[in-house]
Amino acid sequence: MRGGGHRAGRAARKRRQKQESIVQSVSLCHQPRYVRLMKFLHKREFTSTLLQPAHFTDTGRGLQTLKTIKPGELLISLPESCLLTSSTVLDSYLGEYIKRWKPRLSPLLALCVFLVCERHRGEASDWSPYIKVLPTTYTCPAYFTDDVMAVLPESVRRRASEQREAVREIHALHGDFFESLQPILSQPVKEVLTYEALRWAWCSVNTRSVFMSHPSNPFLSGHDVYALAPFLDLLNHRPDVQVQASFNEATCCYEIRNVSGTHQYKQAFINYGSHDNQRLMLEYGFVTSGNPHSVVYVDTDLLCEVLKGDRSLDQKIRFLRENNFLHNLTVSCEGPSWRLMTALRLLSLPQTLYHQWRAVLLGQAVCEDREQWSVQTAKTLCHRLLQDTHKAVDKISFLLQQCDQSTREQLDVVQALRQEERCILGSCLEALKGTQRQPDRLSPCQPDVDI
Repeated sequence: MRGGGHRAGRAARKRRQKQESIVQSVSLCHQPRYVRLMKFLHKREFTSTLLQPAHFTDTGRGLQTLKTIKPGELLISLPESCLLTSSTVLDSYLGEYIKRWKPRLSPLLALCVFLVCERHRGEASDWSPYIKVLPTTYTCPAYFTDDVMAVLPESVRRRASEQREAVREIHALHGDFFESLQPILSQPVKEVLTYEALRWAWCSVNTRSVFMSHPSNPFLSGHDVYALAPFLDLLNHRPDVQVQASFNEATCCYEIRNVSGTHQYKQAFINYGSHDNQRLMLEYGFVTSGNPHSVVYVDTDLLCEVLKGDRSLDQKIRFLRENNFLHNLTVSCEGPSWRLMTALRLLSLPQTLYHQWRAVLLGQAVCEDREQWSVQTAKTLCHRLLQDTHKAVDKISFLLQQCDQSTREQLDVVQALRQEERCILGSCLEALKGTQRQPDRLSPCQPDVDI
């Protein structure tokens, strides 16, 4: 009886796991806001018989295929009249205010201000059907609370803080321009063009726009490469999908072709690029499971902390920096990157071998003992990063018990990032196990360490 019970339990677990692995979807095309969006786009000559909005159990909102998409087949073709670009803004009621303002605004800011003003206009806005389907909040760092910032990896935290401060600075520096728009607003400027409103618009443009190069405009300053693409921006990212995406000058449409094809009633995906999960979180506010591009970064502060006993460390760090060798030091599931190991090999050399430093950066091998020291140091770095990750995961679990929904969504993204880093670091340590001769013995060939 006990044995039979064990087999039944295992079979039940397998059935449950199989069910959980099946992605389910629910069509959203009959919801009023999507009906309005499609009517809005149809008036602008867009018709879609291949895709429909749907909610998926694994990714949330996305686009579902209504028939099988063959390899190389056109997935979507969105007419230029449906795209929201800087030209749209300059041709609108905002145009005269932007054209006479100096110093010139950036195309990004022009789009942000237009989104805020159109949302303020409500149903009177021509773009209301699109704005109504945009997220009301985002999970990228511009929205992160201080508690969420504190549980980010150190290498990400600095860039996340820079993003948050950049948005604050944009808002603070353009107060005079915002005030000039009072004649077209039904409420005081300070109640419409708030920091929170600009942050929402900034994240909308940065996370949802497609790359589309526009000719330089005398009324704007900087590169103009943004285009908001209603409906098309419902496509989610998957790292293993191949697509061809660009604006077709012949058809005047932004087109996406699916290189590999998609089965009927499955979710259609696009690929934002070969980005690791840290970059996806910073730029788009999400991470993907099983991302083949994901790595864990080793920053300079950690290197200096682990090697603080080396009397010539400052000189070596300066040499690495001068040779552009302190960025993109990473570890992956396969082990430390070539750049990290090369930097560690240089750091293994004493000052008396300064004449060999440049040759090591170019790939020259070091003696076996120094190689073993480099491997041991890589292991130490992984262990330190793993300790930090474990502490962060525990802190996130605590914060999730007492936070609001908005913070919970932010923490969920960071938690997924941290859990993936834990897996990467564990796999890297496994990969390093077979590469070291005597891991616990300090090599006689070592840097300039105080004994």
